[in-house]
Amino acid sequence: MKEKIYTIPVTDAFKTECECPMCILEKKLEDENIEYILGPFLMEPEGRIQTNKEGFCQKHFERLYNTQANRLGLGLIVDTHMHEQNAILKKLYEKKADELKKASEISLMKNLSSKFSSKQTESDKFVDELLEKLNQLEKSCTICNRLNNTMERYIDVIFYLYFKEEEFRQMFNNQKGFCLKHLKTLVDSTKKHLSTKETAAFLNNLMSIQLENMERIQDEVNWFTQKFDYRNNDAPWKNSKDALLRSIQKLVGYSNLK
Repeated sequence: MKEKIYTIPVTDAFKTECECPMCILEKKLEDENIEYILGPFLMEPEGRIQTNKEGFCQKHFERLYNTQANRLGLGLIVDTHMHEQNAILKKLYEKKADELKKASEISLMKNLSSKFSSKQTESDKFVDELLEKLNQLEKSCTICNRLNNTMERYIDVIFYLYFKEEEFRQMFNNQKGFCLKHLKTLVDSTKKHLSTKETAAFLNNLMSIQLENMERIQDEVNWFTQKFDYRNNDAPWKNSKDALLRSIQKLVGYSNLK
């Protein structure tokens, strides 16, 4: 199989013995993005515009902080991100401040009647606008967006290699399946990347591999639990010593489990 620069990360991940090669891909990408955000990206005007607008999810804020690699850089990112978000929230509130004050001063009878009215009040409108903004911010993350964009390209490469390169298809068939998160990603991506015939062939093979390996790891974690029975003290662990860790990762994807 002739390697190209855009296929190397994919083939390297599929050469790794693991429970999910796509977790390997994603973890490597995530590590690279954490380093990049706190390095060159920090000084790029377009990068700062992006982080000011999107910020980061809880998981990636934790990772950025816990690296302790560039606390000043992270502080600058947080400072300008908060400045922009504070301005947006302040503008939302100031547009409705007078109406909210008036609504808070209306009589009890008017307040009760408004509760049973189908007409949306100014307070209701403000609640909806504020929740829309907070929900949008909660779901927004610069690193997640970068990961999703790159993983989408990798999925395209996986499908291309699967149907065009026999050597890669053999590598795919020798995998231990995928975590359920990335199984879902692969299944969902067939709608965009594959024809009806290709989808049927791919899913038939994928689910055969997946179910076989889900049963394998369930057997391994089952034996892990049985080893705590005193009657099995002298029995071999087989492949179950780390089965609990691997089974959790099989269910939810790569996790930073200690």
